[in-house]
Amino acid sequence: MHRGAITREAVLKAMAEYDELGRDAFLAKYGFGEARSYVVLHDGREYDSKAIAGVAHQWDQGRALRPDEFSGGKEHAAAWLKRAGFEVKAIKNPDWARDEIILACQLVMENGWKGLDAQDARVVELSGLLQLLPLHAEAERNEKFRNPNGVARKTSDIATRHPEYQGKPTNGGALDVAVLLEFLARPGEMTEAARLIRQGIVTGELQSLAPTEEEEFGDYSAPEGRLLMRRHQARERNKSLRKKKIASVIQRGGRLACEACGFDFEQVYGDRGAGYIECHHVVPLHEAGEGRTKLSDLALICANCHRMIHRRAPWPTPDELRASIEQRHAADRGAARTIAQPRRTADTQMPQP
Repeated sequence: MHRGAITREAVLKAMAEYDELGRDAFLAKYGFGEARSYVVLHDGREYDSKAIAGVAHQWDQGRALRPDEFSGGKEHAAAWLKRAGFEVKAIKNPDWARDEIILACQLVMENGWKGLDAQDARVVELSGLLQLLPLHAEAERNEKFRNPNGVARKTSDIATRHPEYQGKPTNGGALDVAVLLEFLARPGEMTEAARLIRQGIVTGELQSLAPTEEEEFGDYSAPEGRLLMRRHQARERNKSLRKKKIASVIQRGGRLACEACGFDFEQVYGDRGAGYIECHHVVPLHEAGEGRTKLSDLALICANCHRMIHRRAPWPTPDELRASIEQRHAADRGAARTIAQPRRTADTQMPQP
C-alpha cells in the first residue's frame, strides 16, 4: 500500500459515507477519534481530517488505513488532503514562537511586569502586529489566531512567572520563562531585539526571508529571534560580501583559514578546497542593529565552527571560540601529562633486579 496516494474522488466518497452515517458512527466504524489538530473543509462543512484521509485509501488502495498507520498532522493526513485539492484548517493555533514572546515580554516589561487586558490599546496593536509575522502558515491558524484575548493571556503568562510575583502562575511554557529571564539579565539587548523585529515587520524586510537550514533541522538557538536569525544568515550568505571579504584577505597576503580553529580547506582538500571558506557576522543583529555591513564585521570561519557558534545562545565570537578550543586542548594535554607522570615515577622507584 502506498500511503497518501489518494484522489479527490476517493476523498469525496469518504465524505459522502461520513455524511450518511453521521460523525460518531463513521469514526466508530473505522476506529478513529475526533480530530485534534486539523479539519478538512468541503461545501461549508468540516470533517475530521485524519479519518477522511484514512478511509479514502479504501477506494484508491483497497483498504482504509488504520489510525496507528499514519498521523493526522501536516506531515501525513493534512498534506495528503491538500495535495488532493482540499482546504485544511487548523483546530488550535500553533505554539508561540520566540519572536512573538519577545514582543509580548517587552510589552509586559514596559507595563511594570504586569499583565495587560485584552481591551488595552497596546495589546490590540500587538495583536495586529503578530498576525503579520511570517512564522506560521495560514493553514496552521484559526480565526482566533493571536487575537487580543490570546495576547492578553500571554502577557499574564509572562507576568506571573516573574521572580517577584507572589501569586499562582497562569499557564505558560518553558520558552516564556527563558525569554523573561533574558529580559531580566539583558534588558537593553532584548529591547533592541524587539525593536528590530517590529521594524522589520512594519517595513516588510523580514517577511520574505525563507527558513534557514538550521531552522529546518531545529539545531540552533537565536538570542534575537527566528526572523532576525534569518536576516542575520541572509547577510552572511550574501555572495558579493563574502567574495569581497575573501579578496581583501588574499590581497593582504593572508590565508583563507578559519579564524576560530585554523582549518584550511585548500590545505586539506587541495584544489577542491581552494578559495573556499564561510563568512560569519561577528556582532549579532540585536547588538549591531540594522545597517550597512562592513568587511570588518565579517569573520572567515569553517563550516563546523560556524555551526557551533550559531548552535546555542549566547553566541561566542570567533576569538572566544578559539580561546575555548585552545583551553580544551591545553586541558587535554595537561590531563595526559598527569596520567603519564605517576607511571614514570613508579618505574623509577622499581627495585633493580
